[in-house]
Amino acid sequence: MVALTELTQVTPNSGRLTIQTVEIAPETTAIRCLDWDRERFDVEFGLRNGTTYNSFLIQAEKVALVDTSHRKFEQLYLEVVVGLIDPTKIEYLIISHTEPDHSGLVKDILQLAPSITVVGAKVAIQFLENMVHQPFKSMQVKSGERLDLGNGHELEFISAPNLHWPDTILTYDHKTSTLYTCDVFGMHYCDDHTYDENITLIEEDFQYYYDCLMGPNARSVLTALKRIEKLEIVTVATGHGPLLQHYISEWLGRYQNWSLEQAKTETLVALFYVEDYGYSEHLVSTIAHGCAKTGAAVELIALNSAEPQEVRELVAQSSGLVIAMPPQSSVMIQAALSTILAAVQKKQAIGLLESGGGDDEPVYPLRNKFQELGLTEAFPPILVKEIPTQATEQLCDEAGTDMGQWLNRDRTIKQIKSINTELEKALGRISTGLYIITAKKGEIQSAMLASWVIQASLEPLGVAIAVSKDRAIESLMHVGDRFVLNVLEEGKYQGLMKHFLKRFAPGADRFTGVKTVSAQ
Repeated sequence: MVALTELTQVTPNSGRLTIQTVEIAPETTAIRCLDWDRERFDVEFGLRNGTTYNSFLIQAEKVALVDTSHRKFEQLYLEVVVGLIDPTKIEYLIISHTEPDHSGLVKDILQLAPSITVVGAKVAIQFLENMVHQPFKSMQVKSGERLDLGNGHELEFISAPNLHWPDTILTYDHKTSTLYTCDVFGMHYCDDHTYDENITLIEEDFQYYYDCLMGPNARSVLTALKRIEKLEIVTVATGHGPLLQHYISEWLGRYQNWSLEQAKTETLVALFYVEDYGYSEHLVSTIAHGCAKTGAAVELIALNSAEPQEVRELVAQSSGLVIAMPPQSSVMIQAALSTILAAVQKKQAIGLLESGGGDDEPVYPLRNKFQELGLTEAFPPILVKEIPTQATEQLCDEAGTDMGQWLNRDRTIKQIKSINTELEKALGRISTGLYIITAKKGEIQSAMLASWVIQASLEPLGVAIAVSKDRAIESLMHVGDRFVLNVLEEGKYQGLMKHFLKRFAPGADRFTGVKTVSAQ
């Protein structure tokens, strides 16, 4: 395989950026965006070898682009794409998942190719609609469905939710035996080698990446591995780092072993939904995201395609269950619901929500059945009476977080008790103030009481704030978001402190009864 071109630019804020285009299979080109100087990803994880963002162009009878790149590569990436092909000839844009480092240039591609069809999971299409704020043609795909590009390039889609994004799909090209995996099997590693020739050089980064991003969803990893086990894979076209070709069985074997070990000790939440019914999948995915923030493992399963044995096994293994109410008119799905009721155990937690499909099974009779069987309600039933809004999504996310915190309460108490007493005393002597952090994004707003706030820099003035991943406000404090640091006045803080220390129900307005002023 021959490198076709290499472009480089150096920017003050981003460091050295390089793009390579490499033919990796017949009519298939990898567009590798090398970010040599990136030092962190997902805020808290340090990088020692930069990273790459990989995109792929399949030029068969019909042309498909698999993923885009990070926005920092906008100029270089678009220049390369235009150099490879007239963008108006690209018929499909396949979105493996909507995380910004892979979908950051979707809007730019849509401007270059307005007639392009965006292909992705149902949840991915919904996410994109909120990201690009313009109409576009789309094709929702489910696991097992195929797209024929001609010349033998038949693409098969494999659902892999929560790896590590709720809308993830893998794509397998039957002609080239290439599996496009985006984040799955990737690593944050940047060098000129396209493939994994030297296993000892990259294996530490491979495991670090798994531990940070895939390990928290070990059961979802095992499900994805099972779905691809019969595929003949020549190349794993990852979204980050080198492509895998020389040691594929070794890499997949490590994922298998690590995930089996991880799955033995983790808390599992099973989330049941009905494909193509109302907002079932989208809302359940949002609840799953909230659960995962607490360290709980999540497994999404479609009731209209799952085998009864699969449902029974998953219920038996789970500490928590979430059900998006199925339609009353489906006999097959009613049978699946009966299977769940027969398999549940006391001490499990349960959460129910309407699907918004118009023919939902009533929530409260089913709620009563679960309570009679001894299950604990993790959050009140979520009733969907209209098209879900940002507020609905916030409600679902916080409900999932509440369930995860409830299930992990014993582990949390154990961790607190394990803190060294001398360290605890030392930390207690550190003088800190009291602050209220407030943030707003669209129609969503939140707040929290904070004490761990320190000055981080003078020029420009910066502060560092400790925010736990499972705090509701965390989702409003990502890169590019804005927040307000409110300093409580000495002698006048008791009322506000008491208000913001209390536990809020999922979706509750944190500012009820509090006088507020909007920040400019």
